[in-house]
Parts: sequence; C-alpha cells; structure tokens
Amino acid sequence: MNGPSGILILHKPRGMTSHDCVAKIRRLLHTKKVGHTGTLDPDVNGVLPICIGTATKVVEYMSDHSKVYEGEVTLGRATTTEDKSGETVAEKAVTERWSKAELEDVLRSFEGIITQVPPMYSAVKVNGRKLYEYARKNQHVERPKREVTIHSLELLSDVSYTETTAAFSFRVHCSKGTYVRTLAVNIGERLGYPAHMTALVRTAAGPYSLEQSLTFAELELKQETDQLEDVLLPFESALAQFPACTVDRQTEQQIKNGAVLPAEKGLDQNRFTVYNEDGECLAVYQQHPTKAGLIKPEKMFWTGS
Repeated sequence: MNGPSGILILHKPRGMTSHDCVAKIRRLLHTKKVGHTGTLDPDVNGVLPICIGTATKVVEYMSDHSKVYEGEVTLGRATTTEDKSGETVAEKAVTERWSKAELEDVLRSFEGIITQVPPMYSAVKVNGRKLYEYARKNQHVERPKREVTIHSLELLSDVSYTETTAAFSFRVHCSKGTYVRTLAVNIGERLGYPAHMTALVRTAAGPYSLEQSLTFAELELKQETDQLEDVLLPFESALAQFPACTVDRQTEQQIKNGAVLPAEKGLDQNRFTVYNEDGECLAVYQQHPTKAGLIKPEKMFWTGS
C-alpha cells in the first residue's frame, strides 16, 4: 500500500529548525519519506514547502524557486550572526534622518544581480565544513562569494527612530541562495551605519504563499479528523515554472519506457513537463546534451503502478 504523497505547505514556526519540522511531519503522517526544500533559520518563520512520498522527486526543482521575505533592518548595531541573536561587534549611534524617497532609492540600488559573502554563521561549506562550525571555534576562513538576484526590494514602513538606532521594514523578492541577513547588513553599509536584521518571515516560496500555509496546530486538528492527507498538493504544482505539453497514447508509451525522442510535436523546449491525455504528469524531459534534435528524460514520475 502506497503511503501519503504530495506537497505540504508548512508555516514554520520560530524556534524550530527545518529538520525539526521534517521530523515532526514524519510523526504526524507516519512516513519516513519526507524532505524539505531549503532551510529556514530557527529565528525565521514562514513558508516551508515539505515534500512527502513520491513528491520528494521534485525537491531538486523546488530548490531553484525564488523566494519572498518581509523583514526589518535595524541600523546602529552590527552582530556576529547578522541578526538579533548574535553578539554586538560594532555600534554607531544613528544621527541622520532619511526621507521615504531617499530610502527607496537606496533599496532600489540593490535590485538586479549582486555579489554576496555568506555570513560566518551559515551552513555554507568550506573545505567540507560548515561556516558556523568555524565561527563557533573563532576560526576565520575565506568565504566564497556568490552572485544572487534581487528581483525587487521595497520599503514597507516608516522609519522608527530611538536615541541611537533606526529601523524599518522591507519586502524582498530574491533568487535562491540569497542571505537576507547579509542584505540587511549591506543596506546599513550603504546608509553609513552598522546594521543587523531584527525580524524575518518568508511569505512565498515559488508558487506557494503564506496564505495557503498551515501551522502545526492546524495540521494536528486535521490529523484528529483524518483530513491530514487532504491538504497535500500534487507534486506537479512544483513544476509550474516549466512549459508543459500533452502527448498522444503512442508517445505516452514511449515516454513511459524512457525513450529518447525526436524534438517534434512541440517537444522542443530546453526543459519541459510531459502529461498524458488523462492529465497525469509522466516526466520532465530536456534537450539531449550531445545529440541535436533529440530529447531525453531528466526525471521520470510514472512508476508503473
């Protein structure tokens, strides 16, 4: 008997790691085949898509999804972790005042492709070890730079001033691999002050939004009424970014056999999903890397059952 399968849109609470969430969902659904699609720091809440059962096959495509976050940056103090959980490493009292237009110009200057250096307290690996492992031992290593894309960066609030600090909220739509903590620090640098991130929530991951996410309390209520599996979305929802085509019965049989096919009948995209006439997603196909005019399966979803 097949176990539960699909994508669960979890509203991850603060105080739990992504791995904690996976472990709890395994217990709720009584299945081991559970995987998340990109970690959220313990201090961050929001959208965390979880793949269950055969839907774990699409995890690799979901990790490429862009994300939307709403956060708060506080100017006047920098920390070891680039968020409020770290120890203070720099302070400078905020004496300036900025207009809304000035701040919007600064935020807009980050849009496009930017280079980031990941924070020391992050899971990026250098020489086989995670950066936070070096940080905890006060060992400094050269961190790899990475290019990320900021699709949009908007001001969400007025500035809140104290005697020494200034804080405001923002919304960022960014590519995978973006460290919003580091972005908050960079915004502070652009304004001339040490800074850190004081709040963050992920409001969207690819096609999945906070509005459709479910808390653990809501999931436990669903479990009590045997409705837990009803909230799982089909795995195809994670592939919406790819072109899709429907094939006839003859081509369907070839695809089920994993055939390399000529790129015709609309099957000529770089990467696309293939459906049969019953609406079942059979596979992701791609252009053949070495044979022009041919396509080959990249990921098969049809299992023969």
